[in-house]
Amino acid sequence: MTETPSNTPAPVATTPEAKTAAPKAKPPAPEDKPFEAFVPELLLPALIKEIEAYGGPVPELEFEQGAMPVVGADCWMVRGKLPGERRFWLCFTQPDISSAKTIALTEGGGSPSLLESFLIDEKKMTLQLLVSRVVQRLNGQKWLGPN
Repeated sequence: MTETPSNTPAPVATTPEAKTAAPKAKPPAPEDKPFEAFVPELLLPALIKEIEAYGGPVPELEFEQGAMPVVGADCWMVRGKLPGERRFWLCFTQPDISSAKTIALTEGGGSPSLLESFLIDEKKMTLQLLVSRVVQRLNGQKWLGPN
């Protein structure tokens, strides 16, 4: 018969309750997508859906790189068109949703003459925040729904 030394710990029974479950990996946030995929795949459809839900007409939206309205600096932008020759530009100074943003608006087919800083005080930029503030700004122009 073999003796076990008295300083050897006794085997511990493992039960399912004793095992700790490995933490589940959180799915990546929509904002973690590369900018060039985030805007056309997530931002544009979300904007269309929210504008329609607000009672506005279906906008024509395009995502492109080009000259920023008014100043002509190169930027990434969402160009939007609504009935009545209403147009807007949401401009990103860098290909990053957290970069500095401006918005320009015009009615009647003219060119915009003013750039407004857009979402300058926000620490964390999210899809929901971008969509809600663009729709809020368009509604402030009385371009959406029965105002």
